[in-house]
Amino acid sequence: MTILYNKSSELANRRELRKNMIWCEKIVWNYLRKRRFSGYKFRRQYSVGKYILDFYSTELRLALEIDGDVHEVPEQKEKDKTKDKVLEGYNIHVLRIKNDEIEGNPDMAFERLESKIKEIRET
Repeated sequence: MTILYNKSSELANRRELRKNMIWCEKIVWNYLRKRRFSGYKFRRQYSVGKYILDFYSTELRLALEIDGDVHEVPEQKEKDKTKDKVLEGYNIHVLRIKNDEIEGNPDMAFERLESKIKEIRET
């Protein structure tokens, strides 16, 4: 059986990403850690298959991706679409929030997350 989650081969990459989180990821992590947000546990830099997710809730099967300016480049947009399709194939929900949303209006960004959680719980 193939290991899908948190492959040991990705451990060094996950650790490096945790050490070098961008400012917006730090803000989000502050809200998510220790079940502070809606009582759900989220993990940071969690790997699924060949992808490393910014944040992931195993309970909700929800990947939360924080997207910077690089995600506006057409090549990266295509990679993101592919990643999202693969994750959805594993029955994982994906929510993408832009850095600008977190910097400009974090309350609205977290309302989107709360709405997504509610949507997942109702299905």
